[in-house]
Amino acid sequence: MTEKKKQNTKNLAILGGVIILIVIGLVLTSNKNLLGGKKNLSPVEAKTKAEAFIKDYLLRADTKFTVGDAKEYNSGLYEIEIKLEDSEQPIKSYMTKDGNLFIPQAMDINEVTKDSNPDANANADNKDQTPAKEAPKSDKPKVEIFVMSHCPYGTQIEKGIIPVVEALGAKIDFQLKFVDYAMHGKKELDEEMSQYCINKEQGAKLLPYLKCFLKAGESAVCLKETGIDQKKVSACVAGIDKQYKISEVFGQGESAWGSSYPPFPIYKDDNTKYGVQGSPTLVINGEQVSAGRDSASLAKIICGAFSDGKKPAECDKTFDSASPAPGFGTGTTTGSTAAGCAE
Repeated sequence: MTEKKKQNTKNLAILGGVIILIVIGLVLTSNKNLLGGKKNLSPVEAKTKAEAFIKDYLLRADTKFTVGDAKEYNSGLYEIEIKLEDSEQPIKSYMTKDGNLFIPQAMDINEVTKDSNPDANANADNKDQTPAKEAPKSDKPKVEIFVMSHCPYGTQIEKGIIPVVEALGAKIDFQLKFVDYAMHGKKELDEEMSQYCINKEQGAKLLPYLKCFLKAGESAVCLKETGIDQKKVSACVAGIDKQYKISEVFGQGESAWGSSYPPFPIYKDDNTKYGVQGSPTLVINGEQVSAGRDSASLAKIICGAFSDGKKPAECDKTFDSASPAPGFGTGTTTGSTAAGCAE
């Protein structure tokens, strides 16, 4: 799933965990017992310490990021902006001036709790998508994920769901779809058209291709490695591009987009139908649902969507409960899985 369609949602997946909600509640009080009596770091020292901590403990070695200057936030905190390689907006993080606590991101309590009716607010707020009590049931669950091909949180859920889809096979109706706008430039539009055409023309090779692509984002390498007929894909892409005017509209700039990002209209009707607001969004049997991005959590919610007595034996398999790391590459993360790419 994804969070609310606004800038303060591109946040926690890599840099945090739920413990920050407790920590920030303590720190923002500026309690002298917690913060007083200790030597404060200078802004330069705070920036240096934050950069080293993020590099050594929070991100994969190959993840590129930049750290902004430490700025005065209140009597006990510095505010530091962190910019990840694949993120459109910086993440506002915080460090106590004594350098002992690093808070990946604050949450605006008033914003999160502004609507006392969580059901009415589920699609609007989309804060890790207010979870449904359970997915609707059917004999053959229809499982749809909406992603952006280069969104690090979209690739995260893809890595988690592929083992589940492989295990359940034809017992579910799995469909990879795309959000109706792209946040990562022309390369994302091109890749999504390519993946759409691989699925349309050579569907059996989609999962092998994705497993390769998610390692390093190397489309050309993966087309060759998985034996995909590239001429068919190219012809399909050319037709789709012309039909939906994807490249044409991209070239016209923001004045033609209707937003800050270029449209990707192939699944626009489904985006509207399900209230998709960003990448990733998980839909099961026609209803948006929330789950962790690890295979075990995804298997649990998908298997829970089978009609009574119809759950297959494959659901008893032990799936990996470690959350895949966001972005391309292997590895896992202990961070929150609440973040997404959203306008």
